[in-house]
Amino acid sequence: MDCLFVGAGAVARQYAADLGGSRLSLAAVCDTDRDRAASLARTVTGSESETEPGENAGSDAGSPAVYADLDAMLDAESAPVVVNLTSHAAHAQVTRTCLAAGRHVFSEKPLALDPAEAGDLLRLARERDLALGCAPIAPDCDAQRHARTLLSDGRLGDVRLVYATAHVGRVTEWHERPDSFLAVGPLFDGAVYPLSVLVDWFGPVARVRSADAVDAWPDREERRPEAPAHVEATVEFADGPVVSLRASLYADHRSREFYSLECHGDDGTLYLADAGAMAADRDAVRVRGGDRGSVSAPHPRPRRERSHLDGPERLARAVDRGDRPRASARRAAHVVAVCAAIEAAATEPDTTGSDGTGHAVGGVDATVCDDRDLGDLAALAAVGSRSAPTVRPPASGVPDGAALRLPPVGFGCSRYRGEEYVDRIESIGTALDAGYRLLDSAELYGNESRIGDLLASPGTPDREGVFLLGKAWNTNHGHLREACEGSLSELGVDAFDCYALHWPDAWAYQGPLRELAERPVEEQERLAFPETDEGERATVDRDLADTWRDLAALREEGLTRTIGICNVGLDDLRDLVAETDIEPALVQVERHPYAPKVDLVDWCHDRGIRVVAHSPLSAPGLLDDPVVTAVAAEADATPAGVVLAWNVAAGVVPIPASTDPEHVVSNLAAARVELTTDQRERLDALADPDFER
Repeated sequence: MDCLFVGAGAVARQYAADLGGSRLSLAAVCDTDRDRAASLARTVTGSESETEPGENAGSDAGSPAVYADLDAMLDAESAPVVVNLTSHAAHAQVTRTCLAAGRHVFSEKPLALDPAEAGDLLRLARERDLALGCAPIAPDCDAQRHARTLLSDGRLGDVRLVYATAHVGRVTEWHERPDSFLAVGPLFDGAVYPLSVLVDWFGPVARVRSADAVDAWPDREERRPEAPAHVEATVEFADGPVVSLRASLYADHRSREFYSLECHGDDGTLYLADAGAMAADRDAVRVRGGDRGSVSAPHPRPRRERSHLDGPERLARAVDRGDRPRASARRAAHVVAVCAAIEAAATEPDTTGSDGTGHAVGGVDATVCDDRDLGDLAALAAVGSRSAPTVRPPASGVPDGAALRLPPVGFGCSRYRGEEYVDRIESIGTALDAGYRLLDSAELYGNESRIGDLLASPGTPDREGVFLLGKAWNTNHGHLREACEGSLSELGVDAFDCYALHWPDAWAYQGPLRELAERPVEEQERLAFPETDEGERATVDRDLADTWRDLAALREEGLTRTIGICNVGLDDLRDLVAETDIEPALVQVERHPYAPKVDLVDWCHDRGIRVVAHSPLSAPGLLDDPVVTAVAAEADATPAGVVLAWNVAAGVVPIPASTDPEHVVSNLAAARVELTTDQRERLDALADPDFER
């Protein structure tokens, strides 16, 4: 789709940098400085020639046309989308002109400098059935969306206070054309980033409770801000927290805080390092839950850098579909109203009134948004609601696995570390704070009641935010209901997301296995690993197919949403499914490069069955293997990270376990590691058909 750029300054070059791989084609550039427009046009075409395109030379001539007059460009060019990249104060007038000419518009921020103007633009776009979008795209970027997900699962409880920072810095030192920034000040340029994200998270702002402006500026600087250089405000959301905001042209943008957000709830804290970030770096988000310390919560996907052009591209795709999106413009108009109210409260303190009610924000009424706009704006906020359950019952005739959605990496809750039992509860709490969404539990581990206490405590996600996998031990194949109900009771939940057989083998029943971790080790071993008088394993003659049907009955009764089986070979799994006509949703096996179990994984994936890899890191010698360490060096990752990433790349969910907080975080971050085809094949080649524990 053809588009037009209006404005050819520094920000236009950021947008133009990604045109080469875009669906958008730049038909023309307009700037009051025609030389600057011509320079941008040459940059887009990669031309080294100093010959400038003619006034009416269009894209058919091999390069974008160049104009110094907006009306002339709109008259001559038919491109349906305009990208408004002019200076702050020009945004509203340019957008109005383009909308009036019947063009869809994506504008750089702010949408306008006056709430009434912003409202007029929204109404004009509606009346003419045109799309209107506005930067920043920050709420749609990975770090911000990840933080929003962590907020929305209830782990922080009610969020009542937020610290927001926008340190734009001294634009006279880092920007070649700072005049526009000096004219509008830090609110309309910098504060729009954290405010846009907060409005996306919490909905509309109701009022500015208080605000103050500080004329802080170096005496040595000849050029001074026309608007207040430093503003602090207390802002109250209509259905959300109170926000303490600092926006500054004086405070250095290289300070400890740049565009940060720190959300404080009844039960924990979430910190987002940069509300304007275009990608989610490993430590972009930190979470503290309950009485635990703060830990990084890495985004569980490979790093993806958004580009400035993503906003216009998204708008163009919607237009192609026949849609006319205006949601980002509604949010932008509301942010304009918030900034205007803060500025008014800071510079006109007497208008707040003796009752201390502060400045109402225009835009929570008809000043900016009509009733439909306000409803849509409030709908932008997900925090305060609860996310849908991770697993939904399968549709009739659809295998369980087709409905099973799992995170890329889960967390193993086993207490077994070599020959020792370890306390895992602290590390499980760390895992939940870091953002793990799958907990692998089992009655054998003996710590289900302690996991239940943790899940019920402040600072942990709501039940719907965690996928709980439980497993019935070998001694309970004939007593699955008792085992399942006992585990659910200890965990304090109504149903498992998946309940599985820990092993296919059936052993002699020893009674309920409740709170094993609280018993002496000798008693744990006696109950879990029964022996005959001759010292052999005490097995029972029970058909696996009967046990499997009993497990499926628990699903039908609502005690588990799906069922699974662990530590099973492909031949036995095929036979079990063929005999019972019941497919598992999940199969858990030991899997790592030494034992990749390719045939089993392929068979499961062909049927929509998810595979979970237990013990992915514990094979003797694996993490010191020369191939693993070489791939780790190439991928700038740890050996553990590349082994986990190898599983993730195959669509298998590894469930590493660790008691080291840094390892807990780095194991989750392994999902961010992207391995090349060559690296995966070298790890594949480590397969050892004779591998045994």
